[in-house]
Amino acid sequence: MDQECNQEMKERISSIKQLPPDFKLSEEESSFLHNPPPGALPFAVTPYYLSLCSRDDPVDPLRRQCIPTIMESQFKEYELEDPLGDKKYLACARLVHRYRDRALLLTTDHCAMYCRHCFRRSSAGKGRLSNSELNMAVAYCKEHNEIKEIILSGGDPLILEDDRLTDIIRAFRTIREELLIRIHSRIPVVLPQRITSGLVSSLSGLLPLWLVTQFNHPREITPESGEALRRLAASDITLLNQTVLLKGINDSFEILEQLFRSLVKLGVKPYYLFQGDLARGTSHFRTSILEGLRLYRKLSNLSGLLRPMYAVDLPGGGGKVVLDSGAVEGSQDGWLKLKSPEGKVYRYPVEESQ
Repeated sequence: MDQECNQEMKERISSIKQLPPDFKLSEEESSFLHNPPPGALPFAVTPYYLSLCSRDDPVDPLRRQCIPTIMESQFKEYELEDPLGDKKYLACARLVHRYRDRALLLTTDHCAMYCRHCFRRSSAGKGRLSNSELNMAVAYCKEHNEIKEIILSGGDPLILEDDRLTDIIRAFRTIREELLIRIHSRIPVVLPQRITSGLVSSLSGLLPLWLVTQFNHPREITPESGEALRRLAASDITLLNQTVLLKGINDSFEILEQLFRSLVKLGVKPYYLFQGDLARGTSHFRTSILEGLRLYRKLSNLSGLLRPMYAVDLPGGGGKVVLDSGAVEGSQDGWLKLKSPEGKVYRYPVEESQ
């Protein structure tokens, strides 16, 4: 990491005392920050991202993504500690093999910023991939020729040092050169200073690579994040974006259209629009699926280049389902019936807006 990026990480805000003096906290924010509930997702935000947030508006769409509120301590009975069922498909330490042809490696539990809608809340900030864990993951993938794609996730893989990140990628490339490697990262959004010429140079020597970002609001696209994306695109790294549909943040046609158009101008293909996962303490961020479908129908007027797939991860490890493909089988007693690709029916709460 270069000096500017290191300075951002050193000055990362992780306590109420570090917030700027003019940052006016609401009662809900102050209550959480003064007395975080046991086991809560850690609070941490980069000075860069905080500078994009309103100082006095607690419902500012960027501020809500980084400043916790006491709402995170309110759990629904159907919310899960492991909403995607990672543990169920853990092939070995830190390697999740849910889908036949791809596996996901949890490279680290650390992030530059802890997004308040995070679905891997219970493991955040706890550790990083060890050499022995990497060796086990590589050995497993070597034995399973059906795996054609490796997804580096976490936490955030780009928080790792350049050498460590490239060593991980090379370790998998030694198995089969044709392995597709995808990096999922929010670094271009929350710490664009990390996308240095050194990092880009290291990654460009390992092509083909795919980088999947998570821009959720058009205000996250700034001169700094735009430059980070241009650097990556200029190095022939293919860029995709997956947006999380968040209540009161981006759940409108106008906001999403502006976001998707801005991304495409920077060479980023909108890939997925994700329904919020049933993670504990995140109900205040979720729209209902029925509202999401109504919004997605409006997005159907956009070109295919601009329009992502609207999808949900079925709770408990049911896998990803695209929600415009007849996946909704019906509803009963406040629950939607969603059909997985294998034909199994899962229940998902209706969660109509109050």
